[in-house]
Amino acid sequence: MKSSKTNFVCQQCGTSYAKWVGQCSNCGSWNSLVEQAPQVEVEKKTALARAEVSGKKLNYSSIKSITPSDAKERLKTEFKDLNEVLGGGILMGSVNLLTGQPGIGKSTILMQICSEVAKTRPVLYISGEESAGQVKLRAERLGASSDNLSFASSTSGNDIAKTIESGEFDLVIVDSIQTLALDEISSAPGTVSQVTNCGNLIIRAAKATDTAVIIVGHVTKEGTLAGPKVLEHLVDVVLNFEGDRYGGFKTVRAVKNRFGSTSEVAIFEMNDKGLKEVENPSATLLAERQNTDGSIILATLEGTRPILVEIQALATPSNFGYPKRTASGFDINRLNLLIAVIQRRTKLNLDDKDIFINVVGGMKLNDAAADLAVCLAIASAVAGRKLAEDYVVFGEVGLGGEVRSAFRPDQRIAEAKKLGFKHAIAPAGIKDKFVTPVRDLRQTLIKYVK
Repeated sequence: MKSSKTNFVCQQCGTSYAKWVGQCSNCGSWNSLVEQAPQVEVEKKTALARAEVSGKKLNYSSIKSITPSDAKERLKTEFKDLNEVLGGGILMGSVNLLTGQPGIGKSTILMQICSEVAKTRPVLYISGEESAGQVKLRAERLGASSDNLSFASSTSGNDIAKTIESGEFDLVIVDSIQTLALDEISSAPGTVSQVTNCGNLIIRAAKATDTAVIIVGHVTKEGTLAGPKVLEHLVDVVLNFEGDRYGGFKTVRAVKNRFGSTSEVAIFEMNDKGLKEVENPSATLLAERQNTDGSIILATLEGTRPILVEIQALATPSNFGYPKRTASGFDINRLNLLIAVIQRRTKLNLDDKDIFINVVGGMKLNDAAADLAVCLAIASAVAGRKLAEDYVVFGEVGLGGEVRSAFRPDQRIAEAKKLGFKHAIAPAGIKDKFVTPVRDLRQTLIKYVK
């Protein structure tokens, strides 16, 4: 035997280096290298040579002869929209990964899920971050006390997998994967090897006993899932918990779902009794709206759900040579692109203006059809003129200043009509008397922002 030299392993992709470097050359991550303890190398047969003789022929059968298990059995949560995001509920034997910023409400929503499922099924909540007393206080606040709800505190991946293998529970919560470690691996919890192997062990146990598992995952400073990308590939469902941790709406969307659609979204708000689903988010978002210059109502989509949201713009004289651009809830790069289109295609001078964009309610827009509303809001703020109260806006803006079609316009129009709006400024080609068709950004601003 001989000892290998100390090496440094990237926590994002697992690439090994002989010495520490600031950026991983394989995946481009910064400050992701962690020193690993020296490993003992056994100078016998290589793992590949041993694998060649240890394998055996698989037992296979015709796919027509396979009888699928009952995939319709699902654990229902108290949240109707969350059940839709999951594809109808939590499937037995599925492994679900829930991620989100610290303090966003992951532990709260999990305890509420446990409370509902524990009414009829045995549930186990495993925490590697909190004590039993802390979890007990949250359970009492949320009304989650039940004889079917059990708690365990552990950071051992071996013990958790063995508990799942017992088959005593229909649902197991693991909070969180970054705190777990296997006894056979010497690296620290949260490293690539620990997260990957703990995840594999838990998934095998869940599949073997048909136990539904929800794993909590941490996020990085950039908001992406911490740890190796392979963890997302291993699990069945990946849920992102997004929103402002201090207020506003919070959304849960599936970025991966083997058992349902990834276009659904659940919208929540937090109160003293936990998370509550928002039945009519459009009415809530527009309840305090004041129709001033720079205020435009956008008909957008969150997944497949139409929502009306207010876009606010503010333009002030720039005090420095370089104008400031700031966006809350909207992509700053997209904002800079739209400002360039406005200046080039409409001749509206914005070089001496600081421009601020805000999406009311803490919403984060990824809808390309928000372009036209943002452009109208900027022009309205600069001109000091406002749009009529009974108008909603949607449409994508191209680099040539053309207004392009939007996804699912009929749903956007139906939501606007439901809330009492009379007109929609939207791309041409939509056959509805409700729509005032527009084709060009310049003509739109001339006509509606005078």
